[in-house]
Amino acid sequence: MSGHSKWNNIKNRKGAQDTQRASQFNQISKQIRIAVKLGKSGDPKFNPSLRLAMDKARLANMPNEKVQRAVDSGLGKGKNGAIQESIYECFGPGGVAILVIAHTDNPHRTSAEIKFILSRNGGAMAGPGSAAYLFKRQNDEYVPTMPLEVGDAELEALANLQSELEANEDVEDVYLNLAFLTDDEASETS
Repeated sequence: MSGHSKWNNIKNRKGAQDTQRASQFNQISKQIRIAVKLGKSGDPKFNPSLRLAMDKARLANMPNEKVQRAVDSGLGKGKNGAIQESIYECFGPGGVAILVIAHTDNPHRTSAEIKFILSRNGGAMAGPGSAAYLFKRQNDEYVPTMPLEVGDAELEALANLQSELEANEDVEDVYLNLAFLTDDEASETS
């Protein structure tokens, strides 16, 4: 009799559901933090985008403790101290430069988490200034100054890496110095 262990089936199903819920909670937490920062208020009565994000949290059955922690984080309060912005410079598969913008109350923990994600996906943390010069800041975003073209295999690995980095609770933005061909350019090279 193969596959007869009811306990094992329940364990696997619950593990998959917990992973999915954790990912959903991280996304909602980010939305709450962003709404608080943009609205400059932690009160949903005066911040409609926060009210919408809190409604999403309520529909997802997100615990009130997590919602309050996200609101405090957006206001710059944290249990370990003030929230600070950290910029991590990295290199991914194919030598692509990556800037990871994180808002955290514990930069050492966040750094370790980012290093772990990078090591699992063929990337590496870089020293200060080694990747930042490949970007310029425009309107609160980083735009690549020297875009790099990569193959399909590296592009898929970079997409996986970017999605894992963005799933981290403290990471706000991830920027890559990739060159994207327009439809006209792609047809000319074919």
